[in-house]
Amino acid sequence: MPKKKLSSFESSIHVYRAMKRMTQQELADKVGVSRQTIIQLERNRYNPSLLLAHDIADVFEVPIEQIFTFSKIVDGNQEKS
Repeated sequence: MPKKKLSSFESSIHVYRAMKRMTQQELADKVGVSRQTIIQLERNRYNPSLLLAHDIADVFEVPIEQIFTFSKIVDGNQEKS
């Protein structure tokens, strides 16, 4: 039986990249990952490690919570935390 998802996240990386006029490759180079990782993060298909989330927030000089919105899933409904 598949395991139920208990949480999810949404990323605003693309918004911050646009504000800084930064390409996906430039961000990837700054945080030491591939461009494909940035693409997956922007599409909410990849959960970043805490260290990667911190590094990305550091590049944009904002708290992690401004870039990544984490939500709990309770009874099939998302509750923002």
